[in-house]
Amino acid sequence: MKRIHTQEVSELNGSEVELFGWVDARRDHGGVIFIDLRDRTGIVQVVLSKSIEGAEDVRLEYVIRVSGIVKERPDSMINDKISTGRYEIKATKLEIISSSEEVPIPVEGDGYDVNEEARMKYRYLDLRRKRLKENLIVRHKVNKYIRDFLSERRFIEIETPILGKSTPEGARDYLVPSRLEEGKFYALPQSPQQYKQLLMVAGMEKYFQIVRCFRDEDTRGDRQPEFTQLDIEMSFVSQEDILSLAEELFTSLVKELFPDKKLTLRDGKFSRLTYKEAMEKYGSDRPDLRDNKENKDELAFVFIVDFPMFEKKDDGSLGAVHHPFTLPTFDTKINPEEFQREGKNWQTLMKMLESEEESLKLSAYQYDLVLNGFEVGGGSIRIYDPRLLAKVFERLGNKSKDIEIQFGHMFEAFKYGVPPHGGIAPGLDRLIMILQGEPNIREVIAFPKTGDGRDLMMGAPSEVDKKQLDELGLKLKK
Repeated sequence: MKRIHTQEVSELNGSEVELFGWVDARRDHGGVIFIDLRDRTGIVQVVLSKSIEGAEDVRLEYVIRVSGIVKERPDSMINDKISTGRYEIKATKLEIISSSEEVPIPVEGDGYDVNEEARMKYRYLDLRRKRLKENLIVRHKVNKYIRDFLSERRFIEIETPILGKSTPEGARDYLVPSRLEEGKFYALPQSPQQYKQLLMVAGMEKYFQIVRCFRDEDTRGDRQPEFTQLDIEMSFVSQEDILSLAEELFTSLVKELFPDKKLTLRDGKFSRLTYKEAMEKYGSDRPDLRDNKENKDELAFVFIVDFPMFEKKDDGSLGAVHHPFTLPTFDTKINPEEFQREGKNWQTLMKMLESEEESLKLSAYQYDLVLNGFEVGGGSIRIYDPRLLAKVFERLGNKSKDIEIQFGHMFEAFKYGVPPHGGIAPGLDRLIMILQGEPNIREVIAFPKTGDGRDLMMGAPSEVDKKQLDELGLKLKK
């Protein structure tokens, strides 16, 4: 007999079936025991006669196999709260596959009232609840939709390395010591920024990846030490091409997968604001443009464009608002390529970069995608002229020798014919958090860290054996 899932029961009235799953509830009614059998697809009621071997031994969260006949329930016993509520399984055979101790956290209900640290410690139990299971299924559907959408438009999904080189990109790197080259380190990628640009040099033209990124920074509700982004890079495109692609992707995704959501559009399009307009009107570069900010079913996307290229950091030094590979400009109405080839605009830009005061007047071909007050993506048109790129690095206080050590591979690649290119990288954790109406991204990640970056389930971070440190040539300071 072939196993079926609980959601198939409604189509098999009168059939003999076999189901596997967990005991979600148990009710003893004299000579009959009713259990709710739960699998990934839902719940169905099973009627067990006490004469069936093992019936009286079954307890909550036991894993069982049940054989029986699908029967319609009497009208007075129909349960409208579940999709299988008109049917039940009249059991003929029961097998207890594995028993369960009393679970340390409840797995019924939405779990919001359960201590979060306990939920993180017993995450494999927490994931048994319907809400989290649905969040992960939705995440799967979003990933699949994105892959199909981009593949149909001739994008190529390419994996980039996890072990790379530590380079200054804004946040703190996670470092991985090398055993074979003592005293040297890999870094986990903050994003595949350099690799995706090198793929454009390689002639891939349209690349995407659903990729893990790592940043050693303070955590909060919508941030984790490791997170997932949709990485997109394209050659021979304008800023408008990239924004239009992102708008088409997320508009169609919402309509297909979230038909009950209301998209707040302006003339049928995502709203657009310059950085200056957003700050002057809303006091934020992440404005919430919903008509009703209490309504979780309303989605208001907005592109923020024309960011400043540079900003003053707390220590008084100059920093890139986005990253050093972003193309600066003194006029975003001018074709970006005019700033990357010899000419009047190129010369003016190079001259402005010689002065910190003039550099702070520059904007950039940079854009963010904001949804309901959260930044859910960002991108830019990139610098592909190596002379301009070197000038930007120097303006940021890097010495020529350091630039060569940290980014020499990029300057070498840029000697060999680089196409104009740009991209965008939406963060999938935040996006799905908003789409699912969740309060933080931990609710849509299978195995997240706590707010302070710990994995309570695995006990990470953890100490390691001295032998491992010796092999790596490392010694801990006391």
